[in-house]
Amino acid sequence: MTALPRGIPVLHAAPGCAGNATWTQLGGGGLQSGGYCATLSVPSSNVQENEVVFGGMDRLREQLQNTLKVMKGDLFVVINGCVPAMIGDDVAAVIREISSRRHPILFADTGGFKGNSHVGYDRVLQTLFRDYLQRGLPKNQKLVNVWGIPPSWDPFWRGNLASMRLLLEKAGLRVNTFFTHKDRLSRIRTASSAGLNIVLSDVYGVEAAKLFEQIHETPYLSVPFPIGPTATQHFLLQVAERLTFAEAKIKAAIATEQQHYYSHLQTLADAYSDLDLQRYAVVIGDANYAAALPRFLVHDLGWLCELVVHTDPLPTDQQEQLRQRQNAIVERLRPNVVFETDTNKIQSHVEGLRPKGATKYNDVLSPAFVLGSSLDRPAATAIGAAHLSISFPVANRAILDRGYAGFSGGLRLTEDLLSAIVAAR
Repeated sequence: MTALPRGIPVLHAAPGCAGNATWTQLGGGGLQSGGYCATLSVPSSNVQENEVVFGGMDRLREQLQNTLKVMKGDLFVVINGCVPAMIGDDVAAVIREISSRRHPILFADTGGFKGNSHVGYDRVLQTLFRDYLQRGLPKNQKLVNVWGIPPSWDPFWRGNLASMRLLLEKAGLRVNTFFTHKDRLSRIRTASSAGLNIVLSDVYGVEAAKLFEQIHETPYLSVPFPIGPTATQHFLLQVAERLTFAEAKIKAAIATEQQHYYSHLQTLADAYSDLDLQRYAVVIGDANYAAALPRFLVHDLGWLCELVVHTDPLPTDQQEQLRQRQNAIVERLRPNVVFETDTNKIQSHVEGLRPKGATKYNDVLSPAFVLGSSLDRPAATAIGAAHLSISFPVANRAILDRGYAGFSGGLRLTEDLLSAIVAAR
């Protein structure tokens, strides 16, 4: 919630919940764990045994009243944890007592047993779209809303959202991304007037898009997270099909961005060939990165992607949808696709790519590169591969506004991959 401009979260949960989230983000989000009213400084009811027995509504009421006095914000969102959800605290009733035009308060029901953090992201979006956005506004076809990149749980979320916002603005569109420094609550409040919602994911935020369409009658476009020129051009052409009035500007933006991309990339062409920088790739990541990276590596970088491991716990229909995303790659170059959440089993899948008794003369997976999280460094070491942390958790990089989305993101990713290869030279 702190990613929303002047948004203040209020955690109705046990004390350990904020601590767990803090150390998870600190250890996995590229050191991004600070900010106003964030992590350990988040307002919290800190429910104890007394509240478990007698209910935590009085404690929540007290916390909300004190938060409104002390914290400077324009939107307050109560997020509950497992304990209040299990004992049945009527959070909505407390909010109705205290919420006002001056201090609007929303409630996102995010008890941990309802799903992981990505589900929580979707539930917060649904709360925003259902309870905060104005209804009945006339549609503005030049306005689009963009989401599908979860703050913090994508360590590169700031750069990714900023890149996609800038790209669509170059095509002549007005853009709400909800969580960037350019967004304002006043514009978010009128986001219901958008002509199109764009979800940069096959999984994250899709349910929120369905609710948005049901309430505000705005259609949505769900696309894979675009990295590099091939996927980004395809993404923009899909937007042009839905917003035909902007087709000419979108195609002009594609031409400009492609010229910029390849004019920079060509300076590496000789070194790429002379230093033999092509690699066999293994991709290990969440639903966004595991779907997007293989296409970039094969079509834009010329690598051979051998294995893709999706680390999200997903239902069968979503697994099949993500599996089909690899069909965008030429058939003879498509990777093996695996769904696995256990890090030890993931390492076994990676090691299984090498033939038994492999040496430097008969290792069919050499030279190799592993793109994954910090947890996947042992798997890279086991096959003698270079490694880059790109999917949560990222514990070995400091990240501010770096991003890999779009044309510019493809250049940044190429820099980082090749730098990881030549760093020890």
